[in-house]
Parts: sequence; structure tokens; C-alpha cells
Amino acid sequence: MELLIVTLASLLAGFVDSIVGGGGLILVPALFAVFPTTHPATLFGVNKGASVWGTAVATVQYASRVQMRWSALLPAAGAGFAGSLAGAWLVTLISGGFLRKALPFVLLAVLAYTLVKKDLGRTHAPRFSGAAETLAACCIGLVLGFYDGFFGPGTGSFLVFLFVRWLGYDFLNASASAKLLNTATNLAALLLFAYKGHVWWHFALSMALANIVGSLLGARLALKHGSGFVRLVFIVVVSALILKTGFDAFLK
Repeated sequence: MELLIVTLASLLAGFVDSIVGGGGLILVPALFAVFPTTHPATLFGVNKGASVWGTAVATVQYASRVQMRWSALLPAAGAGFAGSLAGAWLVTLISGGFLRKALPFVLLAVLAYTLVKKDLGRTHAPRFSGAAETLAACCIGLVLGFYDGFFGPGTGSFLVFLFVRWLGYDFLNASASAKLLNTATNLAALLLFAYKGHVWWHFALSMALANIVGSLLGARLALKHGSGFVRLVFIVVVSALILKTGFDAFLK
């Protein structure tokens, strides 16, 4: 029964995550609910063991239909990998709990900005090119990679928002780019957790298969309906993240 519950949660998480990020909103609480006495690092390791495959498959799906800006995104993925590795190493030493109270307010600011700027992310008009775009993308990758390895909730949504707001991508291209970086950050954290012995592979395998199925469905839906649909899902997911992280920080 435990395996069935977390596998279904992984399926839904992959679906949501492939569109706009936020799959951890579903899968991480499910893991903590099913295994309440397990060390958090182990549950984070299982989460990464499942989600890395879904994000990788979603990246391939997007890359086949969206013109990825590889010259900037590949170095950014490398920066994200390094940042996530550092963050995952640090979380094995100290708790990231102090971020819990700040996170709902950061997400609220992201949501408010997106709602006020109604044209945000509707057109794809990159602001940078060449080295400037690579540098900006690497900054995003490094900072959010560290955050993903150290704490994690909302990483995919933050990536999408920054690609839209800072780099000028539309929501569809931002989601595609975020998937590549999120694959790198998930992989780095997974390798660190695995090295530390914090992954239950017998759970991660079935959860990974379910996550892939969910990711395929979500990415196809996003590609079919375009940036307007991705923007709507982004607003819904960030709203849900605000409620969840606010509850965890102040009411739980």
C-alpha cells in the first residue's frame, strides 16, 4: 500500500512538474506522510530519484518542439549541477528549516508580480544574447541549483519565473529551459544523496516510471496549448505553494 500511494503521487507530481514545476508540492508531502519517522534526507533522496527521470524526459519532449537556446542553457545546467551539489552537501550538515518562514512571502511576491503584469511571458523576446545571456542563465542556474539541493520547494516555478522576468522568454520556452536546469539540479542532489546512502532504490524505481508517464502527459499538454496555458498553470501552482508553505511555516 505504501508503494502504491507514493507511486501515484509521483505520477501526479511528474504531470504538474513537467508543465511549470512544483511537483515537489505533491510528492514530498506524500513521502513525509507515508514515512513520518524516516530521516528527511532519505525522503529527499527518494524524491530526487523519481523526479530526475521525469524532468529529463520532459526536457527531451520540449526540445523536440521548442527552439532551445543551448549555448546559454548548457553552461547554466552545469552551474545548476554544481550549485545543487553544494546545497545537497550542506543540507546533510545543517537544516534548511530557517527558510520555511521566508518562502511563502517570496512566492507571494512572485504571484503578485505575475498577476499585475498580465502580458508577462506571453511573447518570446529574449533580452540578451551571446555571453550576456549565458552569464545571466548561469547565475540563475547556480543560485537556484544551490537552493534546490539545500531546500527545494518551488525550484521549478522560480526557474520559470526568472527565465520569463529576467531573460524575456515566454512561459513555454521558460518551462522548457527550466526543465533542463532542473534535470541537472535533481541529478546532482541525487548523486550526493546516493553517495550518503539516502536513497531507497526499490521505491525510487517504480516512482521514477510513474513520474516519466506523468511528465510525458504534462509536456504534451503544455506544447499543445502553449504559453497561455502554462501561465495559468503557473499561477495555480504558485498559489498552491503559497498555501502549503505558509501552512508548514506558521500553522503546522
